[in-house]
Amino acid sequence: METDCTRHDPVANGGVITPLPAGTRLLHIGPHKTGTTSIQGALFAVKDRLGGYGVDWPAATRHPMEAVLAACARPGMMGDAGPSEKQWLRLVDKARGAGRRTSVISSEFFADAPDDATVARIVEQLGRESVHILVTLRPLAKIMPSQWQQYVQNGLRMGYEDWLEHMLKKAPYDKPNPSFWHRHRHDRLVARWARAAGPERVTVVVVDDRDRGGLMRTFESLLGLPAELLQEVPDAANRSLTLAETEMLRNLNKEFRGNDLPEELYSKLVRHGAVMHMKNACSPTARDVKISTPQWAVEAAAEIGAGMARRIGTMGVRVLGDPALLSAVPKPATQAPAELRIAPEVAAQALYGALAAAAAAPIRNTAPVTSRTVHQTSSKELVKVLGHRCLKRLRRR
Repeated sequence: METDCTRHDPVANGGVITPLPAGTRLLHIGPHKTGTTSIQGALFAVKDRLGGYGVDWPAATRHPMEAVLAACARPGMMGDAGPSEKQWLRLVDKARGAGRRTSVISSEFFADAPDDATVARIVEQLGRESVHILVTLRPLAKIMPSQWQQYVQNGLRMGYEDWLEHMLKKAPYDKPNPSFWHRHRHDRLVARWARAAGPERVTVVVVDDRDRGGLMRTFESLLGLPAELLQEVPDAANRSLTLAETEMLRNLNKEFRGNDLPEELYSKLVRHGAVMHMKNACSPTARDVKISTPQWAVEAAAEIGAGMARRIGTMGVRVLGDPALLSAVPKPATQAPAELRIAPEVAAQALYGALAAAAAAPIRNTAPVTSRTVHQTSSKELVKVLGHRCLKRLRRR
């Protein structure tokens, strides 16, 4: 096993990271919350220059999420249109058409491939002898709060500590989000892809959060790119929500679900409207309370991480970085007492984002409402009627 290669230090054999062979199809499979967005942004920003170094970015966007969801037979996000397999096949054709250039496809949603058969099909479609799998890993204790607030952005209504109880204490640990351990039992994730591609075609990178540029330098070395070519691209839309923002959204999810509103409405007005505009327009301040993981959960996550690191070390895959980081127990976070509140300007930006989204995009598939007086209508139905009328007026304008 090699020592920390996420810095400029030499590896254990006295050399440096050898670039992948020309013509490799590098598949960066995440999983979620391990630096995927940063890598995607950095590579996409210089995609027009990559050809000069023998590297190809076959996707038309920063993140080919829809194509990868189709490859993994996964539905779209809540309320979004379902992905089409044609999107994936077009991406495969471009990757295979790169010739002697090294092509890179990066998506954390590869980690959601449901079974060995799906993983094997993806590898075979890209050409098994040319595929190389790259897995980036971080400690579970750092992943869990980010994943919880991401699930809330997709409709989850469960509070953080209750969610941790379900994920860590309530077997079989698959409610309310069965995707969590499918993605983040990292030993099983690595094993699935190693079975399909062969362990000699799998590299695991343990990300060291203390070295902010380390992951970029590792990708540069693997792809044969000049040092410092890849730079982090600011992306406000990818920032995590504060605890207050997440709690506001979680309570909105309860109201939304309780009133049986259509999922398409949630997708357009909440996730792509209110939340996206709020994240772009407002940056957290020192006064905002961060999502804090209780110490019992941190220790439980570290114990799981230690076991996963041991099993990965026996698989014959290449490991770059320090596996001990996956089981390190950070010191308890200390936050000054603060009131959990949403600043008025943040709430205003969220509301504006929803209104702007409603005005810009009509909502389809809204059920018709039978005519009756207000006094004959339940409060739940009244909320639905008022929502539909507002949308109708906004569309006319």
